[in-house]
Amino acid sequence: MNLNRRRFLRDTALAVPLAVWTAQLRAQGRDRAREWEADVVIVGGGFGGCAAALAACRAGLRVILTEETDWIGGQITSQAVPPDEHPWIESFGCTRSYREFRNAVRQWYRDHYPLTAAARAHPQLNPGNGSVSRLCHEPRVALAVLQQMLAAHLSSGRLRVLLHTRPVAADVEGDRVRAVTVEDRLSCRRVTLTAPYFVDATELGDLLPLTGTEYVIGAESRRETGEAHAPEEAQPANQQAITWCFAVDHCAGEDHTIERPAEYAFWRDYVPAMTPPWPGKLLSWQMSDPITLQPRKVSFDPTGPGVGGLNLFIYRRILDPANFLPGTYRSGVSLINWPQNDYWLGPLVDVPAAEAARHLERARQLSLSLLYWMQTEAPRADGGTGWPGLRLRGDLTDGPEGLAKAAYIRESRRIRAEFTVLEQHVSTEARMQETGRPREEVTAAVFADSVGVGSYRIDLHPSTGGKNYIDLSCLPFQIPLGALLPQRVENLLPACKNLGTTHITNGNYRLHPVEWNIGEAAGALVAFSLRIKEPPRQVRRDSKRLAEFQQSLRSQGFELEWPRLRPL
Repeated sequence: MNLNRRRFLRDTALAVPLAVWTAQLRAQGRDRAREWEADVVIVGGGFGGCAAALAACRAGLRVILTEETDWIGGQITSQAVPPDEHPWIESFGCTRSYREFRNAVRQWYRDHYPLTAAARAHPQLNPGNGSVSRLCHEPRVALAVLQQMLAAHLSSGRLRVLLHTRPVAADVEGDRVRAVTVEDRLSCRRVTLTAPYFVDATELGDLLPLTGTEYVIGAESRRETGEAHAPEEAQPANQQAITWCFAVDHCAGEDHTIERPAEYAFWRDYVPAMTPPWPGKLLSWQMSDPITLQPRKVSFDPTGPGVGGLNLFIYRRILDPANFLPGTYRSGVSLINWPQNDYWLGPLVDVPAAEAARHLERARQLSLSLLYWMQTEAPRADGGTGWPGLRLRGDLTDGPEGLAKAAYIRESRRIRAEFTVLEQHVSTEARMQETGRPREEVTAAVFADSVGVGSYRIDLHPSTGGKNYIDLSCLPFQIPLGALLPQRVENLLPACKNLGTTHITNGNYRLHPVEWNIGEAAGALVAFSLRIKEPPRQVRRDSKRLAEFQQSLRSQGFELEWPRLRPL
């Protein structure tokens, strides 16, 4: 790359589509080269990708971050999923930068929204007062905060963000990735990105097949992992459901009924074929209890607390009118991410592109059908049917047909890692059996190479193999460095759900604070390896280097171990 081109790229401070970059370069007569370089290329701008970029930029590295949509943030923005977190999150159990993100979300509401005095003064403000999280908030606010956290690195030229951009090819020599070619989805223009290190932060682990990195998909066999809840034989096509989320509010006395979806008749009458069985139609106020798998009644009422079980409208509510000055909102706003719009009729990973596209479209049809059913036929507690006042709030999610920009992905390709986290390492029951300790004393396996912590139940949604929920008690756990290291490839690291877990343990390593920690650790590891001029694998093998790296993580606000806590 010539000096003039470097200066132009350094001085351009906006996150833009690749087509805009190349158009600007051509206008300045600098479009001959189709190769850009950096210290690290992060492919995928999801939550883990943003954290990886933040850590690498913080260390002074030159970073290129690509994102397939026009929103960075992944599950917390484009997929419209409020953060799922453990009960100790307000005090400990995350990195300093993740806490800064959470604090900044609350501050954004204090700075820009007409909060009541009580809400403004509340140190643990929950904008939506949703029951799923202590911080239910709008996807756009998360996007604004992420952009704010990365703004200085963009304006300094250390960070370049390419939107609407996906990987299409890779140049690999032996056990090293030399370059990744990316394509602008709007213009189809391509550019080759070179760097000493690459980070895969895509939602489905897209760099793994492109680079020939060994990986696993779906459910491993019990013979391979020894996990009590693994199937007898491997089931690669058995992958967790995806969900196309959407936001709604409720305008009483108005009719906002959408056009009847093309697949509505199918989804209205669809009865899942599950093992153990699902209790009737998917579109109903009855579902399988995730833990007991017995029929569980829920309720839905956008006008009050609801009766007859959990009120799903409040469950993921992202705006509660009670937090804002009177007249600000006509009703609450809720994100719909329920079992009723989980799609499990086919996988997305390692199937033909046309088949994956068909499943994505059917997932959209399911979500639209759920909305239409709620507007027209869903039973109400007062004996009536339907809430025609339910209004699709596509203005808050900015995606196709008023839904989220992208489907919520729960399971990815996963690297075959130097170390794989198993059910035996984190499950409460498995650890009790292995250690002989009672529930109140048992802990998760201790990993000497810890690069962070997390806590969540082993929560697997129904899957494309027809398996009902697997929801198991889990102990607060550590994130081992070995799970971030491919068995063979030297300079490619995972930054999200594509680390070394199994189908089972993916269920508790996939949530927001854990993904952020994984990504931030990957970015910090690249910076450390470049500084000491040794590969990540050697950092783990050399006890002195490992201790040095872990100390650097602690100095950056990582927590590497838990105090003694009760299992979830």
